[in-house]
Amino acid sequence: MQTRSEQTRQALVRAAAELIANGRLADAGLVNICRRAGVSRGALYHHFSSIAELNAAVYEQAHERVVALMDEAFGSSPVEDAPERLLIAFCEALRTEELVRAGIQLAVDGSAGPPRLRDDVLTLVRGRVADTHRDAVPAPEDLADLAVVVAAGLETLGHTDAEWWDAKTSKRLWALLRPLFSTGAVAGALSAVSAGGVVGSAGAVGVVGVVGTEGAGRRGRREGEGV
Repeated sequence: MQTRSEQTRQALVRAAAELIANGRLADAGLVNICRRAGVSRGALYHHFSSIAELNAAVYEQAHERVVALMDEAFGSSPVEDAPERLLIAFCEALRTEELVRAGIQLAVDGSAGPPRLRDDVLTLVRGRVADTHRDAVPAPEDLADLAVVVAAGLETLGHTDAEWWDAKTSKRLWALLRPLFSTGAVAGALSAVSAGGVVGSAGAVGVVGVVGTEGAGRRGRREGEGV
């Protein structure tokens, strides 16, 4: 059970996260945070020496949350589906958890960076995918680059259209990508692309093409429906 002091500290972290997630970093100022948390300025400075230190606590908790999602995704079987499990969990956290949505915009020191947690997450994604598939496919780093392209694209697009963070979107994209992460299909696919000399970039172009086409189709449907 949390003490009153711990509850106050967490209320401040939650308030800062809400303001950043639903607005921008500049909205998380002293007055707004204290009003949202229902505490005095003195209480804030009792727990944090500055707003930057408070924001750094938001980053830290968001980082812990994302790492936990990664551990869960890559700790289950089958290993080939670990990137899909991570994409679904990560996008769901972005959609429903203000802490993650705020933390992704922050650097470890509580500033706007760079680098931000977003950059750290993409680095972790690349490392996890490459390590997990190192003994299963001939070019795990290239598949890791592809996973990063998809994760980065979904994270960015979701800020303007939350439908990109829906689990259905991740599952639809993964249905197209799954063959590349299986031993049987990946060798031929990577060999064909590597003839151009840039495996990762070619893979990225393919995914961007799929995402871009679907996005255009979605916008077209909305316009046609008068939304």
